[in-house]
Amino acid sequence: MSKKTRNRARATTQSSDGPNPRQPCPCGSGKRYKACHGSGDDVIVLRPFEGLTAECDLVAMREFVPSGIAELTLNAEAKKLADGRTVQLASVLPGAAAALVRPNGTVWVGMQTQTRTGDISGDIGRALRWGLTAEAGEMLPVSGATLGEGPVRLQDLVVADMTLEVTVHSDFSWWLPEDDPETGEAAPAPNAEVAAALEHANNVIMPTEAVRGEGIRGAYWVDAGDKAHLRWVRPEPEEQLLAALARLSAADQISLGEGSKYVGAFRAHGLLVPVWDLDKEMHVKEWTAPAEAFAKLLTTTLSDLDKTPLTDAERRARDAIAGRQVTLR
Repeated sequence: MSKKTRNRARATTQSSDGPNPRQPCPCGSGKRYKACHGSGDDVIVLRPFEGLTAECDLVAMREFVPSGIAELTLNAEAKKLADGRTVQLASVLPGAAAALVRPNGTVWVGMQTQTRTGDISGDIGRALRWGLTAEAGEMLPVSGATLGEGPVRLQDLVVADMTLEVTVHSDFSWWLPEDDPETGEAAPAPNAEVAAALEHANNVIMPTEAVRGEGIRGAYWVDAGDKAHLRWVRPEPEEQLLAALARLSAADQISLGEGSKYVGAFRAHGLLVPVWDLDKEMHVKEWTAPAEAFAKLLTTTLSDLDKTPLTDAERRARDAIAGRQVTLR
């Protein structure tokens, strides 16, 4: 490999010392890191959901699940504040709010909101804390998500080993008020403004479904229009995962079988997200068995890395994979 190629491959791998100043800021602002969170005292947290068993699904909800909700398992202290109310994370809330309380008392906290600080977990945690004591019908705009005394993060309010069962919806009809379960009275129809916002949101949604199975978490099938993809958020350290994927690639075992092709990966909140192109004609459930088989193969390959170093061919494959970055559209 030429010197230029090696340098280019190294440039695509995020330094352990922090983000590359010339790369887009991980907060999602679209600015370069040096012109955003890298320019002041607000240090960005590269892996905001670290320490939570549900980290992979949290990253997916933040980055690419278009319409979904998932109930949180609160810790003892947060449960006292919630006073029996259900608390759920939501991909996007009406008006891109940070949080709101439904008329029935259910607390919703938005995942895909504008970043207020360099710590996404802190932004979400403060919005969640607000929702635990807010009144029914109240909404917290993003501009108010930094309110509250003292620092708090999502990790401070939930059980660390909670499982996040994400319910993925095909549209945003779940935004609308529900019928009264006691009287059977129908909920009022949305006004013109709300109806227009709902129609717009439904028009831009990409069909998405969670892929569930043994050894599979954080994997989502996405219909991107001309192609279908599998986006799989992985919890392993990047260098370790790249080495395992390289070994599988060199052995021609990196695909998910017939009708699939590994196309690259992107980084999201400290984790690597491998992406495969899939045959659109195949139903999402047809990918469960191939994904389960790949999960087992990847686990075995990861465990073997400590015993057997990468060969020259596998190192070349690793450099090629590291340089194959995917951009979400």
